[in-house]
Amino acid sequence: MRARTAVLCSVADQGVAALTNILVLVAAARLSTVADFARFSAVYLVFTVLLGVFGAYTGQPLVLRRGADEETRGACRSAAVFTVLAATALGALLAAVCLLVPGDTARALLVLGAVLPVVLGQDTARYAFATLQRPHLALASDLLRLLCVLGALSLQTYGASPARLIAVWGLSALPALLLSAALLHRSTAGAPLALRPLLRRGHLGRRFTVEFGVGNATSQLSVLGLGAVGDPLLVGALRGATTLFGPLNVLFTSATSFGPPLLGRIAQERARVRATAGLAALLAATAALWATVLALLPDRAGRELLGDTWPVAAALLPATGSQYAAMAVGTCGLLALRMLDPRTTLAIQVVFSLTAVAFLACGYAVGGVQGAAWGLCLGSVCKAAATWIRVARLRRRGPAPAGAVTADALPAAP
Repeated sequence: MRARTAVLCSVADQGVAALTNILVLVAAARLSTVADFARFSAVYLVFTVLLGVFGAYTGQPLVLRRGADEETRGACRSAAVFTVLAATALGALLAAVCLLVPGDTARALLVLGAVLPVVLGQDTARYAFATLQRPHLALASDLLRLLCVLGALSLQTYGASPARLIAVWGLSALPALLLSAALLHRSTAGAPLALRPLLRRGHLGRRFTVEFGVGNATSQLSVLGLGAVGDPLLVGALRGATTLFGPLNVLFTSATSFGPPLLGRIAQERARVRATAGLAALLAATAALWATVLALLPDRAGRELLGDTWPVAAALLPATGSQYAAMAVGTCGLLALRMLDPRTTLAIQVVFSLTAVAFLACGYAVGGVQGAAWGLCLGSVCKAAATWIRVARLRRRGPAPAGAVTADALPAAP
């Protein structure tokens, strides 16, 4: 596929994925009471964490590969099969535990366990198509998922339980999963299936999973923790605000996950870093523009989006908008580091993600939900500054020392 077509298909696919993500949460907010949306948000947050874990373990090492030889095609097939099997085992465990726990949240988590193989399997196929440089196949699958999700949620009535909404959302991804499986099977026909390398100690996904755990999951789980020990509506308030920035969330994740195959087409390292810096500026400007649009949104339109959750979410827009602008810069900085030397990102993730959690807790103690939102923003600013300082140091140092693991030097198979 020609470079321009590949870029257009990849951007369109990320846009469709972003639209699906925000429409799911908007539909849930409109169909739920404030309390039910808080429960749905908590369960969806658990899914978001699991999605990031699987993406870090199987997807991100996959997209650092180059070429479409037999070993790469085999790695794509193996990643998809591994994800479905692991998600099935994890989902069964989650369902079994929640079966013994009363309450609406536990029932929704039980349903989440049942649909995990569907939603995680379909997402891993997107990484495989990106690695194979066939983003048009991912676009076709995500378009089908968008249509199915919208159709299924449009049939629900106000007051639907969180468990029902999770079931409808998860099962509506089944047609997209079947399409992805068929397309991936066709693209990797004859390639070997090897699951054992994904379990080896040296698998790069282990490092990326740790990075995700301290970089993303830590702050999300800390929100859940503050909601449990403090104000339960904190989760719904913060989730409602971030729902409005749902497209940017997907774009940031996509930049890290699907950026390497596209930026890898640029031959010179210096040019790749410049392109990444340009992407950072573009995403930060997009975040600022989107925050401005939301701030100017009439109250009636806001309630159409988030229902009863709109007032508390709207109050957090200045802090959340600033946070997302900083996140754009930091995400692209991590992408640049990932291409220069993947080993350098872990320390930054550990230090500054834990710092963000501390800012979140301190902000909540000082200023409640508003303080928590500004605490998250401050943490994102610090992480963004640290990533680009590290990029500048690596560029001054020159090529990575012998034996370093870089995107250009990754082996053909783990």
